Amino acid sequence: MAEDNLKRGLKNRHLQMIALGTAVGTGLFYGSTSTIALAGPAVSLSYLIGGIVVFLIVRMLSEMSVEEPVSGSFSYYADKYWGKFPGFLAGWNYWFLYILVSMAELTAVSIYVSYWLPDLPHWISALICLVVITLINLITVSAYGEIEFWMALIKISAIIFMIVLGSYLIFTDARPFPENFSNLWSHGGFFPNGLTGMLLAMVPVIFSFGGIELIGIAAGEAKDPDKTIPKATNQVIYRILIFYVGTMIVLMTLWPWNEVGTQASPFVQIFENVGIPAAANLLNFVVLTAAISVYNSAIYSNSRVLYGMAQSNNAPKFFEKISARKVPINGILVSSGITLLVVVLNYFLPGQVFMYLMSIVTGAVLISWIMIIITHLKFKAHCKKNNLTTKFPAYFYPISNYLCLLFIAIIVVMMLTMEEMRLAVILMPIWILAIWIFYKSGR
Repeated sequence: MAEDNLKRGLKNRHLQMIALGTAVGTGLFYGSTSTIALAGPAVSLSYLIGGIVVFLIVRMLSEMSVEEPVSGSFSYYADKYWGKFPGFLAGWNYWFLYILVSMAELTAVSIYVSYWLPDLPHWISALICLVVITLINLITVSAYGEIEFWMALIKISAIIFMIVLGSYLIFTDARPFPENFSNLWSHGGFFPNGLTGMLLAMVPVIFSFGGIELIGIAAGEAKDPDKTIPKATNQVIYRILIFYVGTMIVLMTLWPWNEVGTQASPFVQIFENVGIPAAANLLNFVVLTAAISVYNSAIYSNSRVLYGMAQSNNAPKFFEKISARKVPINGILVSSGITLLVVVLNYFLPGQVFMYLMSIVTGAVLISWIMIIITHLKFKAHCKKNNLTTKFPAYFYPISNYLCLLFIAIIVVMMLTMEEMRLAVILMPIWILAIWIFYKSGR
């Protein structure tokens, strides 16, 4: 197979941290304040429900990845089991999604660096990050995996540290034990903004889970995919639920939900409460690492998607070129090079306009997940027709597929009620039409 041109250099621990690293980012460290404001204590349910849905979707992708561990992942599966245009749409939508994510994370890196070096122009720190991460990706896939492992480990360690410290504060507080946990229901109830508030909070929650499907993208370079992909898929979900749901419960137990993050980031508040000096500096280091980690994975995934699409004739054969170190060199260089546009965007576009671009990312994430769900239905129909038994079946097929589609439909309705997200919903069909025109023009 042509996929054998890529070196299988990703171990189970790499896959674990790749999935965790992309799904646990700056949104948890800074964005949790706004999410809590929407739902109150019920935000823990938003993360729980959202996490379960995402897990079901990743199980669908993993079932296909174990059977055919190829680079390009669901773009390849959509092309094979659904049709040429679905494969074309899945690949280019995912690539565009992570180009925008790359730009956003590169912007974030420059902001976090300026916290320590305010006189350093943003474009310099962004350019340094771009060059270093690009070079790492050009070395070998195991170099990418190793760097991602350690950067993700820093993020995860910070969250665990926060949960432990928060729990220490809860159980050693001078107040009687029940009063600690009463913060979860004493300030307007567990659902202070009603069921609608919990559903609205799911929009940023779903965005924060975006990226976990990278397990499937990395399948083509995973060592012993029959074992590593199922293990990474099953282990990563409960860890993410512990990190997100556990973090939310700790934060809202320590403070009334409407006071969380009002003085500073919730993480800074906890570190300062236990007497850790330079809490803000510690958090800035963690979120800087988080931004670099996501940028690292975005460059990796984009190059592999381009490589997979080139093999399916959905992208120029130029992207099929493999270096002597067994990495898709042209895909890496082009994906990295396009993110240089972020320098121009940072100059011309104010922050609010860029946030609208990020709302489009949320729409693109939903399109990707819809593609995975429907492709999986087509894949299972193929298996049934040919009497094939898969090694790692998704849970509750086909009910889970339709429930996940219903959930996404609810998210889209919620986005329509949010001014900053409405544009993304309007642009979703326009974007699909644009890709279709692009597809037809190349035929």
